[in-house]
Amino acid sequence: MKYIFKHLNERPPLRKCLPAVMLAGICFFLATAQAQAQRIELGAGIGGFNYRGDISPTFRLRFFKPGGSLFFRFNPNQALSLRAEIAGGLIGADDKKSDDPFQQVRNMSFRTTIIEGSAVAEYNFLNFQDRRFAVNWSPYVFGGLGFNKFNPNVQTGSYKTSGLVLPYGVGIKYQIRRPWNIGLEYGTRKTFTDYLDNLGGDPTSTDKLQQGDPSVKDTYFYVRLSVSYTFYKIFCP
Repeated sequence: MKYIFKHLNERPPLRKCLPAVMLAGICFFLATAQAQAQRIELGAGIGGFNYRGDISPTFRLRFFKPGGSLFFRFNPNQALSLRAEIAGGLIGADDKKSDDPFQQVRNMSFRTTIIEGSAVAEYNFLNFQDRRFAVNWSPYVFGGLGFNKFNPNVQTGSYKTSGLVLPYGVGIKYQIRRPWNIGLEYGTRKTFTDYLDNLGGDPTSTDKLQQGDPSVKDTYFYVRLSVSYTFYKIFCP
């Protein structure tokens, strides 16, 4: 018994153990936070918007207009990335730049600003992962859901200037040097409106020059070059 009480009395006071316990807890928290932080990216992109609709029935490079975006990416595993993005830019087209005689006679044009918010999932074909001493890149496909707001320079008629969009496309990402990544992406936005170009199908109008094709909804595209930063935390020593 004397030995036991002597042994207990020789144990360090609890208050002297607290710093070590707290340090261990902080180390565990930082290690856990780091594991999550390494999956987080913040980035920005710059590129151009294009449009296909009644005034530009086919994709034409001459109608590219500037755009940009900011995005947040979360990488839960090597094959999957989840991205939230806010993008904005211009789209526009002009009938007089067409080879179609009907469009030249119609002689309509438009210009509108686009603001878009979207959430998409990316599938990485090469299991994109953070590797310190290896070339790391992967092509990917993406798809998701978005919402846009457009503001035509001239609005004729009454129609909604906002709505749902379905963004989808392809891209490639490359880690140039930790923590920096670059990417190139081409995306299509399927819309549910025929009025991006201010020229929708109006069945009450008898002026064919002022009507669009109501059976085909307008579409726009976004091509961008991006730079992103992956967040890292230092391991607790």
